[in-house]
Amino acid sequence: MKPPIRKAVFPVAGLGTRFLPATKAMPKEMLTLVDRPLIQHAVDEARAAGIEQFIFVTSRGKGALEDHFDSNNELKRTLEARGKNRELEILKSTDIDSGQLLFTRQREPLGLGHAVWCARHLVGNEPFAILLADDVVLAEKSCLKQMIEAYNEVGGNLVGVVDVPKQHTNRYGILDVESDNGRLAKVKGLVEKPEPEKAPSTLSIIGRYILQPQIFTELENKHTGAGGEIQLTDSMARLIGKQPFHGVRYEGTRYDCGDKVGFIEATAAFALANPAFGTQVRDALKKLLA
Repeated sequence: MKPPIRKAVFPVAGLGTRFLPATKAMPKEMLTLVDRPLIQHAVDEARAAGIEQFIFVTSRGKGALEDHFDSNNELKRTLEARGKNRELEILKSTDIDSGQLLFTRQREPLGLGHAVWCARHLVGNEPFAILLADDVVLAEKSCLKQMIEAYNEVGGNLVGVVDVPKQHTNRYGILDVESDNGRLAKVKGLVEKPEPEKAPSTLSIIGRYILQPQIFTELENKHTGAGGEIQLTDSMARLIGKQPFHGVRYEGTRYDCGDKVGFIEATAAFALANPAFGTQVRDALKKLLA
């Protein structure tokens, strides 16, 4: 039986410079996608997959993230006194119980691999998930839940993957594939941001991972890669051949909310999918495009 995936790491230490001035005083992960901040979309996805502990890797100025998932007793009392039961239920969705929400600091912006390494003592010696809040997946079944189902079949390390245009391979970690059954791609190599002419495939890693704790041993070496940063992809590549490694084609649509256009596209998609006001949004968009 595979060890269960109980913990998820959320690297949220980035400065969000692409969204200035909106992110001057507010963490980019608190940017609102329709009715929830990006980070809550990620946490809700993890919860739906059965995650029990939520580990945030933060940096200076990220206090709003901690406050968002904390209990606001004054607000609760006010809502109770006014009989606003619907709003109370919405508020409950932001609560994470004591002991389940953990924080650690990344003191220097040394890359995603370094951010994950900062969580090593909180993760311990067990497999864990990583969710990047910039990547939002609109799906009927939680993307991470689909990946955990695949993990329960094959074990080892898994990454969420999607095919990208050939000319965009230099933006992502790309898989070198040994075999592919349409859902699971067995990985024989990983390349971080290869130029299109050197890319071994167009199968790109998105911000969803299930990794074995041995990744921390590789990250401990702190080798720098693309951009002079400690790349998670490079350390994952060194586990290939030692442990099973697969890419998972999930069912759903991924939106890159680290990009302004991607964020706007995601906002429209999630608004249209909302049963409460999707039809009204569709009508409003038709007017704008007329």
